[in-house]
Amino acid sequence: MYRVTFWGTRGSIPTPGAGTSRYGGNTPALEVRYETSNGAEVLILDAGTGVRALGQQLSSNGKPVSVDLLVSHTHWDHIQGLPFFRPFFEPGNAIRIWGARQGGIDLEEILRNQMSPVVFPVPLDSLAAELVVNHIEPGAFELAGFQVRAMQVRHPGMTLAFRLTPVGGGASFAYAPDNELGSGGDYDVPASWREDFVEFLSGADVLIHDAMYTSDELERYRGWGHSSNLEAIEIATEAGVKQLVMFHHRPEHDDDQVDIMVQETQEAAAGSGVDVVAAHEGMEITL
Repeated sequence: MYRVTFWGTRGSIPTPGAGTSRYGGNTPALEVRYETSNGAEVLILDAGTGVRALGQQLSSNGKPVSVDLLVSHTHWDHIQGLPFFRPFFEPGNAIRIWGARQGGIDLEEILRNQMSPVVFPVPLDSLAAELVVNHIEPGAFELAGFQVRAMQVRHPGMTLAFRLTPVGGGASFAYAPDNELGSGGDYDVPASWREDFVEFLSGADVLIHDAMYTSDELERYRGWGHSSNLEAIEIATEAGVKQLVMFHHRPEHDDDQVDIMVQETQEAAAGSGVDVVAAHEGMEITL
């Protein structure tokens, strides 16, 4: 078994405040903890502001930290927590970051620029931990006890969705935080993309998917790289997944608005066999 914990669920920009206290205001960060005979494997998905609190917890017992971090893409909300990730600044720790090049720019260069002295006081070269940055492309590879499949999705830049299954077999989950399922946008994907994506998701136990917009909002933001809640349940039903986790909540949506979207999505899912929930900070899924 393994556990997926949500440390950040918000899209685009952090939204702290009373109105977002239930679903959370931190941007995307997930912890995947897989217990093995050799101890726990820790895999992190994205490094939005939620990764700060996760880093504090990982460092809290004083033991060396060894983690792998998969980055779906390098838009601000998915990497802005990295400069505040406590394990970076402690000797003896080992952090391996995996992600795609963006427009021919190496991932390490992107992360280095994020911590340039003109925008952040501590440069990447000053970290105390051992840091290795690795490049990945769409395809399959093994990481931290999981068989990982990566697929390019419909979002500006080289943005990847991931599907993770324990190497020895077992329940799988898919993570597609930023993905435009409908029309709009000009993306470098094949004409068969939707069919390929359904196959990619097919039979997953859990799908964590972009559900940023309502249907009305979507009409104003086509081409921005995101989906509506009803598009998300449509793809989940088509792929036969067991549970849809609505994710990447819009900054303008407070908890009450997310509640309304959850209810609407659950009603649309009636009879499909798909369970619908919305991600909130602190939520745990055991698979």
